[in-house]
Amino acid sequence: MGTPDFAVESLEALIEGGYNVVGVVTMPDKPVGRHQTTLSASAVKQYAVAHGLPVLQPERLRDEEFLAALKAWNADLQIVVAFRMLPEVVWNMPPCGTFNLHAALLPQYRGAAPINWAIINGETQTGITTFFLDHDIDTGKVIRRVPVEILDTDNVEDVHDKLMVLGARLVTETVDAIIADNVVPIPQEELAADTILHPAPKIFKETCRIDWSLPTKRVYDFIRGLSPYPAAWTELVCGEKRTMLKIFATEKDSDMPDVPAETVVIEGKTTMKVALADGWLRITSLQLSGKKRMDIQDFLRGFHTNDLLRVE
Repeated sequence: MGTPDFAVESLEALIEGGYNVVGVVTMPDKPVGRHQTTLSASAVKQYAVAHGLPVLQPERLRDEEFLAALKAWNADLQIVVAFRMLPEVVWNMPPCGTFNLHAALLPQYRGAAPINWAIINGETQTGITTFFLDHDIDTGKVIRRVPVEILDTDNVEDVHDKLMVLGARLVTETVDAIIADNVVPIPQEELAADTILHPAPKIFKETCRIDWSLPTKRVYDFIRGLSPYPAAWTELVCGEKRTMLKIFATEKDSDMPDVPAETVVIEGKTTMKVALADGWLRITSLQLSGKKRMDIQDFLRGFHTNDLLRVE
């Protein structure tokens, strides 16, 4: 059960590993385009169809017709990767249960956006976890956990790709352990003892607005924790004009600014930097509202102003 590319990697590992995948459950096709008249299949569905796998796409997971079709597959085990929260009637159906692949070291970063929040919070390590589903989201007993380093230069795409590959391997290892009856699930309460837990809630547009009053490192982590999607944003103020600006990549500079915080300084056609209370952030990749993403040199070649610039 899954939807995006992150789930395809695990499905492919199961197929290429010779496991008996009896069917795939994914989201209904989504309308796309200006008039919303063309339907687009999920990455998981596209892979499943290309490999001749049966596919179910329920609108409602408690729908009787869907439940009957799912039960008819007579699966011994269900695997969830980047899908919706399942009702008990679904996750409790197979005799070996249902396990989920989560892109964090549970019990840390429970929720919809674990990769984003780990980077935003400046973590130097995250990981991948398989766990059995139960009634509450991301709280079931842990089967396997594998740590992964977060480099200071990593953004969400970098960490996503690391975890996607590692996660596929962990899925097959978890299946093997379940088949061999070699699993001793660990309650998350034991792993959470004497630990401050960080949540990973869903990210909305207002979540992504940059707070320039934070220290340089915090703003730097915030930007890479939302890059390339959904992207951190700010307002670029030029005279009386305000323009929404998405920022995808920056570089830290510890030199103390000699201008007020939130001032934007342009140096020639190569550098655009923002003053913060304890340093500078040089913007290296951005996107103006209504324009395409570009590196800073391309942006500055077409940007001309004599007005004072700042961000808010």
